[in-house]
Amino acid sequence: MLPTVRVSSSRVHLFNLHPSAGSRHTQKRLGRGRSSGLGKTSGRGHKGQKARSGNGKPKAGFEGGQTTISKLFPKKGFTNSINGKTYAPVNLDRIAHWIEQGRLTSSPENPITARELVMSGCIHNARDGVKLLGDGAENLKVQIHITPSRASKSAIEAVEKSGGSVFCRYYNRLSMYDCVKGRTDHIDAAPTRRQDIEWYTNWRNRGYLAPESIAKMPSVQERWRQLSDQLTRFKNEEFAKR
Repeated sequence: MLPTVRVSSSRVHLFNLHPSAGSRHTQKRLGRGRSSGLGKTSGRGHKGQKARSGNGKPKAGFEGGQTTISKLFPKKGFTNSINGKTYAPVNLDRIAHWIEQGRLTSSPENPITARELVMSGCIHNARDGVKLLGDGAENLKVQIHITPSRASKSAIEAVEKSGGSVFCRYYNRLSMYDCVKGRTDHIDAAPTRRQDIEWYTNWRNRGYLAPESIAKMPSVQERWRQLSDQLTRFKNEEFAKR
């Protein structure tokens, strides 16, 4: 809104500045008598839904009292959003292309983690972890050493066939944040749910707590050895016989 200037004065002063014509309107005053034009019912009319106090707008999805469309379709299945996780997918062909361009480097001692993937722009958000997928496995010609949260069977076979390695590591929200930010002042998270314990102690999934992984990984923390021993002990335990 640009101010207008009175033409009568040759100079611009504070006393001859005014808003543009039609840019300002008089405030609507309701319930100030019939002569005001908005008295009595204050422009709401007689009775009706929108004339009632506190019920001027129905809730979203309201269809006048009939059965709403959200209730007409049956609901099937169950998703536990509390324990559910959203993994950031990344394919083998994308990682191989990044390595060929020199934007990613990997070695058995320094594998690719979520931090390298985010910092290089290979993925934009690590979310709850990174899942390695096998698209482009038939054209994989470079060695990839990576530590994702999950990996598909086809991706594991392709990486190991080309001389690389895959070891899946458990992350919770805090440990994933520390991994992306490069912080090392916190203790790494350990799986606590039964599903996670069984998954990360299974060599078929290349879990980092499996005894085979502990023996094959080039750099293993002492805490991982203790967790592997404690979390896999139930497989050899037997109940006492009477």
